[in-house]
Amino acid sequence: MSRRRRPLGLCSALCVLTGILMLALPVDSQAADPSVLDQVFGRATIRSDNLALFPKWRGALARHFDDRPPDEVCSAGSFDRCDLAEWEGFLYGQAGRDPQSQIDAVNRYMNEHRYVIDPRNWGVEDYWATPGQFFDKDGDCEDYAIAKFLSLRALGWPGERLRIVIVNDLNLRVQHAVLVVELEGSAFVLDNQIPAVMPAERIRHYSPVYSLNEESWWLHRT
Repeated sequence: MSRRRRPLGLCSALCVLTGILMLALPVDSQAADPSVLDQVFGRATIRSDNLALFPKWRGALARHFDDRPPDEVCSAGSFDRCDLAEWEGFLYGQAGRDPQSQIDAVNRYMNEHRYVIDPRNWGVEDYWATPGQFFDKDGDCEDYAIAKFLSLRALGWPGERLRIVIVNDLNLRVQHAVLVVELEGSAFVLDNQIPAVMPAERIRHYSPVYSLNEESWWLHRT
C-alpha cells in the first residue's frame, strides 16, 4: 500500500462520554503518580484502573492483537501482508535508535496517511481503528494516536510512558486526540495536526479532558 500525505483536518466527533467523565470522579480514583504526564497541558489528574467506560479503546486493542492479515498476494484497498511487512520493516529500522529519533520517525510515518472522518470511512459517528485498519483506510485523530501508541509499544516503550490524550482544541472548538509521551522527564506531543513532535509546554491551545493507556485512564481536572 502506498502511504499518502493527508491534509490537515478536524477530528470527527468522539463518542467518549465526556459529560459523564467531567461530572463524576472515578469510583476507584487514587492519587496521581508523580509523572510529568499527570500535569500535561497544565491540568492535574485523577487515576482509575477501570477501563469499562472505554469500549472503543478496549475493542481497538483486542482487534489489534487478533489482527492477522490474509495470506494472499498484495492487493490495493485491503489490509494484507504487504501492509504488515511495510510496518514491520519500518519498526525494524527504528529498533536500537535513540528514543527521540524513534518518536520523530513514528510521528512522521503515521502523519503521511490521509485524514478521513469516521462517517465517511465507517458509516458511524465515531470508530477507533486498529493500525491495520488505519493502514488500509486511513483515519481520523484517534486512529493516528492509536497507531503511534502501538508502534512505540512494539519498539519496547513501556505503557506508563505513553498516553492517548483527548483534548478540547480551543482554537478550532472541537475535540481532538493526540499521543503524549514521557522522555527524560519531559512530555512530548505526537499530533496529526502538527508535523513535528512538540514539547507539550509549547502547546497552549489544548485543554485536556482525559487520557488513557492499556492499563488505566486519567481524568484531567478543571
